[in-house]
Amino acid sequence: MLNPLVLFASARNRTTTAIGHRMGLVQISLAAALWGTTGVVVRQLHESSGLGPIAIGFYRLLTAALLLLILSGPKLREAVRGLRTHPGSLVLAGVGLGVYQVLYFISVADVGVGVSTVVSLGIAPVITTAIEAVSARRFPSARTALVILAAVAGLVLVAISSSGAATTAAPRPGLGLLAAVGSGLSYALTTIVSRRAAQGISPLVMTTTSSVIGAITLLPIALLSGAGFVVTGSAAGQLVYLGAATTVLAYALFYAGLRSTTSSVASVLTLIEPLTATILAVVLLSEPLPALTVLGGLLLLGAIGVLYLAPSGKTSKPPSAEPVLPR
Repeated sequence: MLNPLVLFASARNRTTTAIGHRMGLVQISLAAALWGTTGVVVRQLHESSGLGPIAIGFYRLLTAALLLLILSGPKLREAVRGLRTHPGSLVLAGVGLGVYQVLYFISVADVGVGVSTVVSLGIAPVITTAIEAVSARRFPSARTALVILAAVAGLVLVAISSSGAATTAAPRPGLGLLAAVGSGLSYALTTIVSRRAAQGISPLVMTTTSSVIGAITLLPIALLSGAGFVVTGSAAGQLVYLGAATTVLAYALFYAGLRSTTSSVASVLTLIEPLTATILAVVLLSEPLPALTVLGGLLLLGAIGVLYLAPSGKTSKPPSAEPVLPR
Protein backbone atom coordinates (compact mmCIF):
# COMPACT_ATOMS: atom_id res chain seq x y z
CA MET A 1 0.00 0.00 0.00
CA LEU A 2 1.35 3.38 -1.03
CA ASN A 3 2.09 5.85 1.72
CA PRO A 4 -0.29 8.86 1.42
CA LEU A 5 2.51 11.17 2.57
CA VAL A 6 4.71 9.95 -0.29
CA LEU A 7 1.92 10.51 -2.79
CA PHE A 8 1.28 13.98 -1.39
CA ALA A 9 4.98 14.90 -1.54
CA SER A 10 5.22 13.63 -5.12
CA ALA A 11 2.16 15.62 -6.19
CA ARG A 12 3.51 18.73 -4.45
CA ASN A 13 6.86 18.39 -6.22
CA ARG A 14 5.13 18.07 -9.60
CA THR A 15 3.01 21.14 -8.84
CA THR A 16 6.08 23.13 -7.76
CA THR A 17 7.92 22.12 -10.95
CA ALA A 18 4.95 23.12 -13.11
CA ILE A 19 4.63 26.48 -11.35
CA GLY A 20 8.38 27.06 -11.71
CA HIS A 21 8.20 26.29 -15.43
CA ARG A 22 5.29 28.67 -15.95
CA MET A 23 7.06 31.35 -13.93
CA GLY A 24 10.13 30.89 -16.12
CA LEU A 25 8.03 31.41 -19.23
CA VAL A 26 6.53 34.57 -17.73
CA GLN A 27 9.94 35.93 -16.71
CA ILE A 28 11.48 35.42 -20.15
CA SER A 29 8.40 36.86 -21.86
CA LEU A 30 8.58 39.97 -19.66
CA ALA A 31 12.30 40.34 -20.45
CA ALA A 32 11.60 40.15 -24.18
CA ALA A 33 8.79 42.69 -23.86
CA LEU A 34 11.14 45.08 -22.01
CA TRP A 35 13.75 44.69 -24.75
CA GLY A 36 11.02 45.43 -27.26
CA THR A 37 10.42 48.86 -25.73
CA THR A 38 14.02 49.97 -26.31
CA GLY A 39 13.59 51.23 -29.87
CA VAL A 40 10.54 53.36 -29.11
CA VAL A 41 12.20 54.98 -26.09
CA VAL A 42 15.37 55.65 -28.10
CA ARG A 43 13.36 57.23 -30.92
CA GLN A 44 11.44 59.49 -28.54
CA LEU A 45 14.60 60.44 -26.64
CA HIS A 46 16.40 61.26 -29.89
CA GLU A 47 13.58 63.53 -31.06
CA SER A 48 12.95 65.26 -27.71
CA SER A 49 16.53 65.83 -26.48
CA GLY A 50 18.52 65.96 -29.70
CA LEU A 51 20.90 63.27 -28.45
CA GLY A 52 22.48 61.22 -31.21
CA PRO A 53 22.53 57.40 -31.32
CA ILE A 54 26.12 57.20 -30.06
CA ALA A 55 25.42 59.43 -27.05
CA ILE A 56 22.25 57.51 -26.21
CA GLY A 57 24.15 54.22 -26.42
CA PHE A 58 26.86 55.58 -24.14
CA TYR A 59 24.42 56.84 -21.50
CA ARG A 60 22.48 53.58 -21.57
CA LEU A 61 25.63 51.52 -21.02
CA LEU A 62 26.92 53.94 -18.39
CA THR A 63 23.68 53.70 -16.41
CA ALA A 64 23.60 49.91 -16.72
CA ALA A 65 27.29 49.61 -15.80
CA LEU A 66 26.91 51.69 -12.63
CA LEU A 67 23.88 49.69 -11.49
CA LEU A 68 25.54 46.37 -12.31
CA LEU A 69 28.73 47.33 -10.48
CA ILE A 70 26.63 48.02 -7.39
CA LEU A 71 24.76 44.73 -7.76
CA SER A 72 27.92 42.71 -8.46
CA GLY A 73 29.47 43.58 -5.10
CA PRO A 74 31.73 40.70 -4.01
CA LYS A 75 31.73 39.29 -7.55
CA LEU A 76 33.87 42.16 -8.79
CA ARG A 77 36.90 40.03 -7.97
CA GLU A 78 35.54 37.47 -10.39
CA ALA A 79 35.36 40.18 -13.05
CA VAL A 80 39.04 41.02 -12.47
CA ARG A 81 39.97 37.33 -12.71
CA GLY A 82 37.95 37.06 -15.90
CA LEU A 83 39.83 39.96 -17.46
CA ARG A 84 43.09 38.24 -16.59
CA THR A 85 42.09 34.86 -18.02
CA HIS A 86 40.09 36.05 -21.06
CA PRO A 87 41.28 39.61 -21.77
CA GLY A 88 40.86 39.45 -25.53
CA SER A 89 37.39 37.91 -25.49
CA LEU A 90 36.01 40.28 -22.85
CA VAL A 91 37.45 43.41 -24.45
CA LEU A 92 36.12 42.41 -27.87
CA ALA A 93 32.76 41.58 -26.31
CA GLY A 94 32.56 45.01 -24.69
CA VAL A 95 33.61 46.83 -27.86
CA GLY A 96 31.18 44.76 -29.89
CA LEU A 97 28.42 45.58 -27.42
CA GLY A 98 28.93 49.28 -28.03
CA VAL A 99 29.12 48.83 -31.81
CA TYR A 100 25.99 46.77 -32.38
CA GLN A 101 23.97 48.86 -29.94
CA VAL A 102 24.92 52.13 -31.65
CA LEU A 103 24.22 50.66 -35.10
CA TYR A 104 20.78 49.59 -33.88
CA PHE A 105 20.06 53.06 -32.51
CA ILE A 106 21.21 54.62 -35.81
CA SER A 107 18.86 52.29 -37.64
CA VAL A 108 15.98 53.22 -35.32
CA ALA A 109 16.54 56.91 -36.08
CA ASP A 110 16.84 56.41 -39.85
CA VAL A 111 14.43 53.64 -40.82
CA GLY A 112 12.08 53.29 -37.85
CA VAL A 113 11.68 50.96 -34.88
CA GLY A 114 9.78 48.10 -36.51
CA VAL A 115 12.12 47.46 -39.45
CA SER A 116 15.24 47.99 -37.33
CA THR A 117 14.23 45.48 -34.68
CA VAL A 118 12.98 42.77 -37.02
CA VAL A 119 16.02 42.95 -39.32
CA SER A 120 18.72 43.20 -36.63
CA LEU A 121 17.22 40.42 -34.50
CA GLY A 122 16.24 38.27 -37.45
CA ILE A 123 19.59 38.30 -39.18
CA ALA A 124 21.83 37.70 -36.12
CA PRO A 125 21.08 33.99 -35.40
CA VAL A 126 21.12 33.17 -39.12
CA ILE A 127 24.57 34.75 -39.49
CA THR A 128 25.78 32.90 -36.39
CA THR A 129 24.59 29.59 -37.81
CA ALA A 130 26.25 30.26 -41.16
CA ILE A 131 29.56 31.33 -39.55
CA GLU A 132 29.70 28.26 -37.32
CA ALA A 133 28.98 25.98 -40.29
CA VAL A 134 31.90 27.55 -42.18
CA SER A 135 34.17 27.36 -39.12
CA ALA A 136 33.37 23.66 -38.74
CA ARG A 137 34.13 23.15 -42.45
CA ARG A 138 30.86 21.43 -43.10
CA PHE A 139 27.93 22.16 -45.33
CA PRO A 140 24.78 23.24 -43.52
CA SER A 141 21.92 20.75 -43.48
CA ALA A 142 19.05 21.11 -45.91
CA ARG A 143 16.89 22.53 -43.12
CA THR A 144 19.51 25.11 -42.20
CA ALA A 145 20.01 26.06 -45.84
CA LEU A 146 16.27 26.60 -46.27
CA VAL A 147 16.19 28.67 -43.09
CA ILE A 148 18.99 30.92 -44.39
CA LEU A 149 17.27 31.29 -47.77
CA ALA A 150 13.98 32.21 -46.07
CA ALA A 151 15.75 34.76 -43.88
CA VAL A 152 17.50 36.32 -46.89
CA ALA A 153 14.22 36.42 -48.80
CA GLY A 154 12.57 38.14 -45.84
CA LEU A 155 15.40 40.66 -45.65
CA VAL A 156 15.07 41.39 -49.38
CA LEU A 157 11.33 42.00 -49.00
CA VAL A 158 11.91 44.36 -46.08
CA ALA A 159 14.60 46.16 -48.08
CA ILE A 160 12.29 46.60 -51.07
CA SER A 161 9.50 47.83 -48.83
CA SER A 162 11.71 50.35 -47.02
CA SER A 163 13.55 51.60 -50.11
CA GLY A 164 10.76 53.94 -51.15
CA ALA A 165 10.53 57.65 -50.50
CA ALA A 166 11.74 58.87 -47.11
CA THR A 167 9.10 59.66 -44.51
CA THR A 168 9.07 61.23 -41.06
CA ALA A 169 9.32 57.78 -39.51
CA ALA A 170 12.09 56.74 -41.92
CA PRO A 171 14.11 59.80 -43.03
CA ARG A 172 17.01 57.73 -44.45
CA PRO A 173 15.69 54.21 -45.09
CA GLY A 174 18.72 52.94 -47.03
CA LEU A 175 21.24 53.91 -44.36
CA GLY A 176 18.93 52.68 -41.62
CA LEU A 177 18.56 49.26 -43.24
CA LEU A 178 22.34 48.91 -43.65
CA ALA A 179 22.79 49.88 -40.00
CA ALA A 180 20.25 47.23 -38.94
CA VAL A 181 22.10 44.55 -40.92
CA GLY A 182 25.39 45.76 -39.44
CA SER A 183 23.88 45.60 -35.96
CA GLY A 184 22.76 41.99 -36.49
CA LEU A 185 26.16 41.05 -37.94
CA SER A 186 28.12 42.64 -35.10
CA TYR A 187 25.80 41.05 -32.51
CA ALA A 188 26.40 37.63 -34.06
CA LEU A 189 30.18 38.12 -34.14
CA THR A 190 30.22 39.43 -30.57
CA THR A 191 28.21 36.43 -29.36
CA ILE A 192 30.67 34.03 -30.98
CA VAL A 193 33.70 35.87 -29.57
CA SER A 194 32.28 36.07 -26.06
CA ARG A 195 31.08 32.47 -25.83
CA ARG A 196 34.41 31.06 -24.68
CA ALA A 197 34.73 33.59 -21.87
CA ALA A 198 31.10 33.02 -20.89
CA GLN A 199 31.81 29.35 -20.12
CA GLY A 200 33.76 30.25 -16.98
CA ILE A 201 32.16 33.54 -15.95
CA SER A 202 28.74 34.09 -14.39
CA PRO A 203 26.13 35.93 -16.51
CA LEU A 204 26.05 38.85 -14.04
CA VAL A 205 29.82 39.35 -14.18
CA MET A 206 29.88 38.89 -17.96
CA THR A 207 27.16 41.49 -18.47
CA THR A 208 28.77 43.89 -15.99
CA THR A 209 32.22 43.63 -17.56
CA SER A 210 30.87 44.03 -21.08
CA SER A 211 28.76 47.05 -20.11
CA VAL A 212 31.72 48.80 -18.47
CA ILE A 213 34.02 48.16 -21.43
CA GLY A 214 31.29 49.18 -23.87
CA ALA A 215 30.71 52.47 -22.03
CA ILE A 216 34.45 53.21 -22.00
CA THR A 217 34.63 52.42 -25.72
CA LEU A 218 31.82 54.82 -26.60
CA LEU A 219 32.93 57.63 -24.26
CA PRO A 220 35.40 59.44 -26.58
CA ILE A 221 33.13 59.03 -29.63
CA ALA A 222 30.13 60.26 -27.65
CA LEU A 223 32.04 63.33 -26.49
CA LEU A 224 33.12 64.16 -30.05
CA SER A 225 29.64 63.64 -31.47
CA GLY A 226 27.95 65.71 -28.77
CA ALA A 227 26.96 63.94 -25.58
CA GLY A 228 25.68 67.05 -23.85
CA PHE A 229 21.97 67.77 -23.60
CA VAL A 230 19.54 69.82 -21.59
CA VAL A 231 18.77 67.65 -18.57
CA THR A 232 15.03 67.39 -18.10
CA GLY A 233 12.96 65.01 -16.05
CA SER A 234 11.73 63.30 -19.19
CA ALA A 235 15.16 62.77 -20.81
CA ALA A 236 16.79 61.67 -17.56
CA GLY A 237 13.94 59.28 -16.87
CA GLN A 238 14.19 57.75 -20.33
CA LEU A 239 17.95 57.22 -19.98
CA VAL A 240 17.51 55.61 -16.57
CA TYR A 241 14.77 53.40 -18.01
CA LEU A 242 17.04 52.26 -20.85
CA GLY A 243 19.82 51.31 -18.44
CA ALA A 244 17.79 49.99 -15.52
CA ALA A 245 14.71 48.39 -17.11
CA THR A 246 15.78 47.28 -20.60
CA THR A 247 19.21 46.10 -19.47
CA VAL A 248 19.54 45.28 -15.77
CA LEU A 249 15.96 44.22 -14.99
CA ALA A 250 15.41 42.52 -18.35
CA TYR A 251 18.52 40.39 -17.97
CA ALA A 252 17.71 39.56 -14.36
CA LEU A 253 14.33 38.24 -15.54
CA PHE A 254 15.87 36.45 -18.52
CA TYR A 255 18.50 34.55 -16.54
CA ALA A 256 16.04 33.77 -13.76
CA GLY A 257 13.69 32.30 -16.36
CA LEU A 258 16.47 30.14 -17.83
CA ARG A 259 16.64 28.22 -14.56
CA SER A 260 13.39 26.42 -15.39
CA THR A 261 13.19 26.89 -19.18
CA THR A 262 15.29 25.27 -21.91
CA SER A 263 17.48 27.53 -24.02
CA SER A 264 15.63 26.73 -27.24
CA VAL A 265 12.23 27.57 -25.74
CA ALA A 266 13.69 30.77 -24.28
CA SER A 267 15.05 31.74 -27.68
CA VAL A 268 11.65 31.33 -29.31
CA LEU A 269 10.03 33.35 -26.51
CA THR A 270 12.39 36.24 -27.24
CA LEU A 271 10.52 36.68 -30.53
CA ILE A 272 8.13 38.67 -28.33
CA GLU A 273 10.74 41.45 -28.57
CA PRO A 274 10.26 42.34 -32.27
CA LEU A 275 6.51 41.84 -31.91
CA THR A 276 6.42 44.31 -29.01
CA ALA A 277 8.65 46.79 -30.84
CA THR A 278 6.53 46.69 -33.98
CA ILE A 279 3.22 47.12 -32.15
CA LEU A 280 4.56 50.03 -30.07
CA ALA A 281 6.05 51.68 -33.16
CA VAL A 282 2.72 51.54 -35.00
CA VAL A 283 0.60 52.62 -32.00
CA LEU A 284 2.86 55.23 -30.36
CA LEU A 285 4.95 56.51 -33.27
CA SER A 286 2.44 56.00 -36.10
CA GLU A 287 5.03 54.16 -38.16
CA PRO A 288 3.66 52.70 -41.41
CA LEU A 289 3.50 48.93 -41.74
CA PRO A 290 3.50 48.01 -45.48
CA ALA A 291 2.41 44.54 -46.53
CA LEU A 292 5.90 43.68 -47.85
CA THR A 293 7.42 44.60 -44.49
CA VAL A 294 4.95 42.34 -42.70
CA LEU A 295 5.63 39.46 -45.11
CA GLY A 296 9.39 39.91 -44.94
CA GLY A 297 9.31 40.16 -41.15
CA LEU A 298 7.26 36.97 -40.89
CA LEU A 299 9.77 35.16 -43.11
CA LEU A 300 12.67 36.36 -40.97
CA LEU A 301 11.02 35.48 -37.65
CA GLY A 302 9.67 32.21 -39.03
CA ALA A 303 13.20 31.27 -40.07
CA ILE A 304 14.39 31.85 -36.50
CA GLY A 305 11.57 29.73 -35.11
CA VAL A 306 12.50 26.82 -37.41
CA LEU A 307 16.18 27.28 -36.60
CA TYR A 308 15.48 26.62 -32.92
CA LEU A 309 13.52 23.42 -33.53
CA ALA A 310 14.98 20.07 -34.51
CA PRO A 311 13.46 18.24 -37.51
CA SER A 312 11.88 15.75 -35.15
CA GLY A 313 10.02 18.54 -33.41
CA LYS A 314 12.16 18.32 -30.29
CA THR A 315 13.85 21.46 -29.14
CA SER A 316 17.59 21.73 -29.50
CA LYS A 317 20.13 24.18 -28.25
CA PRO A 318 21.05 26.54 -31.08
CA PRO A 319 24.37 28.38 -31.32
CA SER A 320 22.92 31.68 -30.15
CA ALA A 321 20.40 30.36 -27.68
CA GLU A 322 22.01 31.97 -24.66
CA PRO A 323 22.83 35.60 -25.33
CA VAL A 324 25.19 36.89 -22.65
CA LEU A 325 25.21 40.57 -23.59
CA PRO A 326 22.60 43.30 -23.25
CA ARG A 327 20.60 43.93 -26.40
